[in-house]
Amino acid sequence: MLYGAILLAGVYAGLAGLGRTRFDLFVAGLLALFALDVAERRRYPARTPPGPAVALLAGRLALFVVVAAADGSGLSRALLVLVPFTAYFAFGRTVAIALGVACVGLVILSYELTVPRWYTETEQVSDLLMFCVGLVLTIAMAAVAAQEQRGRARLEQSHRQLAAYAEQVAELSAAAERNRVARDIHDGLGHHLTAIAVLLEKAAAFRDRDPAAADRAIDDAHRSARRALDDVRQSVGALRGPAAPFCLSSALADLVRQSGDAPPDVSLDLAGDESGYDLPTLTALYRAAQEGLTNARRHAGATRVTLTVRLDGAGARLVVADDGRGFRPEREGFGLLGMRERVQLVGGRIDVESRPEAGTNLTVTIPREPAAAGTAP
Repeated sequence: MLYGAILLAGVYAGLAGLGRTRFDLFVAGLLALFALDVAERRRYPARTPPGPAVALLAGRLALFVVVAAADGSGLSRALLVLVPFTAYFAFGRTVAIALGVACVGLVILSYELTVPRWYTETEQVSDLLMFCVGLVLTIAMAAVAAQEQRGRARLEQSHRQLAAYAEQVAELSAAAERNRVARDIHDGLGHHLTAIAVLLEKAAAFRDRDPAAADRAIDDAHRSARRALDDVRQSVGALRGPAAPFCLSSALADLVRQSGDAPPDVSLDLAGDESGYDLPTLTALYRAAQEGLTNARRHAGATRVTLTVRLDGAGARLVVADDGRGFRPEREGFGLLGMRERVQLVGGRIDVESRPEAGTNLTVTIPREPAAAGTAP
């Protein structure tokens, strides 16, 4: 806008005979200034580095002198207000004010050289005052623009951080979902595959001595395979939509029935009302019982396993006790790790009591209000 105003004033002064305007230098200088501004904006859209800023400032000053010398209207002195304006963005307020004072001194020097006793002329004094007012307004505008530029930069940085946070949340969500699927596969499908393996081993062992027992074992293995397939279908269905109602007592009774007459002998002792507990809590209890039974069958060599469940106003308590060979509690595998993660998600805890050749007691305790416990810092 300033370049356009000076161009109109210079052209009018030259055509009206109010001053001698050298149109070639005048127009070329203004075009060069405009091209310099466009080039700087494209090369340094955010902020011009100090080194290039000094070179650009020197180039502008040289072009200002050329334009002022070719302008017959005298209005080109107003271009000097752009010196502190452009310097503000690269060097800050102090340098901009110092250059503004220097520009005022340069105007006074030009008056001293061209207008004798200029300070007694109303026109020159008025022009100087207007130039000073223009400098003040220009520096104030530069301050506002620089603040807006910094705010925009902070906003863009915030957007980038939010995008990074959103990506991290997506990665964490994906990792949490992978862990959940891994626990479901291990606790559900792994349990059924273990039962199938034990039943097939039994069928192989009794094939010659007791064909009827071998046939029953094979039938039980078929049923376990079908249950494994049902579990997979239920897991896929849960991913696609709301899960079907879950009954802990029925699921535990079915878990005991699945054992059939294959070792170990499994018994269930359940007391209390499960209606006051949410689905994640009941699922965690069931998966813990399933994992405890799988470990007793696969690793402990137990002959008897007891599942004891108590549901009351204080919370839920599950104890899986076996008479197997036991193990050192510090040597926990993936199954116990996944069980701990699942139980901790609903605000509960797991205690394991075991030692070699002395059996294992696995105790799961979950408060009545796991959501509140789970959100505690």
